[in-house]
Amino acid sequence: MKIALDPYMHRHLSLPDICRLTAELGYEHIELSPRADFLQWWTRPRVYPERIQAFKKAMKDHSVGLATLQPMYRWSSPYQDEWEMAMDNWKRTIEIAVEMDAPLLISEFGRGASPERSAADREGRHSAEACENAFWRSMDVLVPILEREGLTLSVEPHPEDWIETMDPAVEIVKTINSKALKCSYIAPHSFYYGDDLAETIRATQGNLVHARVADTFNHKASSNLRYIVNPPGSQARVHQHLDMGEGEIDWDVFFSTLSEIGFDGVLSSCVFAWEERAEASSRYMRDEMQRYVDKYFK
Repeated sequence: MKIALDPYMHRHLSLPDICRLTAELGYEHIELSPRADFLQWWTRPRVYPERIQAFKKAMKDHSVGLATLQPMYRWSSPYQDEWEMAMDNWKRTIEIAVEMDAPLLISEFGRGASPERSAADREGRHSAEACENAFWRSMDVLVPILEREGLTLSVEPHPEDWIETMDPAVEIVKTINSKALKCSYIAPHSFYYGDDLAETIRATQGNLVHARVADTFNHKASSNLRYIVNPPGSQARVHQHLDMGEGEIDWDVFFSTLSEIGFDGVLSSCVFAWEERAEASSRYMRDEMQRYVDKYFK
């Protein structure tokens, strides 16, 4: 198992300094989420040979590895121009993953079109059905390339995506039936994935290669409402990425069930809530994840 740090809270640092800090915080692996100087959100990666060389040298100098890369492109957009650009960006990202010796890519099923087009869509093209069909087209293009390059892509359902719950996400992965496509489980999204934490994790057995760790409150709870959003009845998908123990996830159930299903993939800290104490939060998460791994993984 690889325990990795998502360095989003430390994004003001350069990539070489991210490598240094990752090691200082006790991690041996980096989960590189989108950032402006590498895999930028929605647009072409800002990556060139000197940047790759400096990043790889820093990882070697500080004895850290690149556990995952996280591309985010509009591969579920029903608009042809957005979809084609997403495919171009994905193909470049795959080239970068090969150059970086990064075998695992992680991403979301996607929210479809850009927000401006979604809001202005008078023809109903931004439906869940249209987004799913665009995603299937993307898999037809990308899965053969991933298989050829020996890479794995792990996908997650996300609150507000066209797919939010775990069961249909696993069904899609199984239907594609490729060693290049697997599942991610994002702990702070647990209360949107399903009503039973253990059963939802068990549904991923045999396909789970990546799990992200952060706490959250259950904002779907029918009583003891923990947030206020206007207007009343809003369906906003509220969740947090807190330190373990600050929310309502049962971490004994989470880790014991991962152990039960034989999980042996990438386990990453993805706390985003505490930028004012980012280093302390990252150190705490490293220790807590290890404590539960030691408890449940013999």
